[in-house]
Amino acid sequence: MDTEKNATEAYIGKEARYGARNYAPVHVVVDHARDCLVWDVEGREYIDMMSAYSAVSHGHLHPRIVAAAHRQLEKVAVTSRAYFGTTLGPFLEKLAQVTGFERALPMNTGAEAVETAIKCARRWGNRVKGIPDGMQQILVARGNFHGRTTTIVGFSSEAGYRDGFGPFCGGFQHFDFGDMESLKAAATEHTCAVLVEPIQGEAGVLLPPPGFFQELRAWCTDRQVLWIDDEVQSGLGRTGKWFAFEHEGVRPDALVLGKALGGGLLPVSAFCADEGVIGVFSPNSHGSTFGGNALAAAVALEGLKVLEEEQLVERSAERGAYLLGRLREVQDEVRPLIREVRGRGLWIGMDIEPACATARDLVERLAARGVLSKETHETVIRFAPPLTISYALVDRAVEIVREVMQEKHRESGLQGKPAAVVDA
Repeated sequence: MDTEKNATEAYIGKEARYGARNYAPVHVVVDHARDCLVWDVEGREYIDMMSAYSAVSHGHLHPRIVAAAHRQLEKVAVTSRAYFGTTLGPFLEKLAQVTGFERALPMNTGAEAVETAIKCARRWGNRVKGIPDGMQQILVARGNFHGRTTTIVGFSSEAGYRDGFGPFCGGFQHFDFGDMESLKAAATEHTCAVLVEPIQGEAGVLLPPPGFFQELRAWCTDRQVLWIDDEVQSGLGRTGKWFAFEHEGVRPDALVLGKALGGGLLPVSAFCADEGVIGVFSPNSHGSTFGGNALAAAVALEGLKVLEEEQLVERSAERGAYLLGRLREVQDEVRPLIREVRGRGLWIGMDIEPACATARDLVERLAARGVLSKETHETVIRFAPPLTISYALVDRAVEIVREVMQEKHRESGLQGKPAAVVDA
């Protein structure tokens, strides 16, 4: 065991010594994983309740997706989009079938797909709506998280994401998430699009008020403004439907996907829209050497088939409702330590009372007991396990959460009135 502990320290030490200090990982050194379970270099087993921010929605190393990758690796992996191939067309066809949009532009990371959406919105605003080039404006919500590129962090409302990275480009106006009056006040004659997440994950798994997206859809249609839906985290079953926008029975003008699209193996993203929007792109106006490569397309296609054929979206709805209920039981036992438990599908935020604890402290305690999660803004713990998780593993994880929360509740010595419970 001493040797294993030394190995843990050695691996952490190497990352600390040679890596940029842009992350502060929980001190778990992952050695291997399968489905919803992870093992560290000391042989300890963990329940993955994070799934790499939804990138591992299919579970670690899903056998069908791994097999598809192996088959393609024996043929060809990357040729660039300078040529046609045998995997991209079938992938795009399936993506169109699943999303309901006519076309898609494949990229690699979610941030790249968001950048693609921004370029498309601006060119559409200029060429279709007639806004003078350079005057186009996009409305974005406060508390947003759309990626880490300089353009995207430039319109973040988090000071820490912007600090020292200027100058930033203009063309963005902020509104309050879920507040139509705020959005209307931010709009101008040069507004070409609204870029928004259906649920704000990085902000703490925040849901908009019911009816917000129905109002947004009507307003965008009336004002000839594109509604661009960023579902990099919330899409592909995470919220209990294929896409979170379906919960309100409306359809955006464009959809941004990533994370789970790569099947837990590769970075794959896409910008999806109908011809009237995505048609503003022409040859050489946008591209990516690796975007839509043969290996990525083969993996993503199989990932979409797995979601559909193994009914993982339906499983997310059922197990998500169960997990939400179980965590709210824990909340009732340890008030005021847990102020609120909110979420949709298998995406849940546990809001911690800062007078009692920090979310990071609790995340580290959970990891020590065998549950992997992640904090955001020191006040919220996020739970987003693979969509393949069983009821047995949910129960096992919840019992560990209960133990940790009860332990911290006793330590705090604080008591208070119950906090409000917000329905999903």
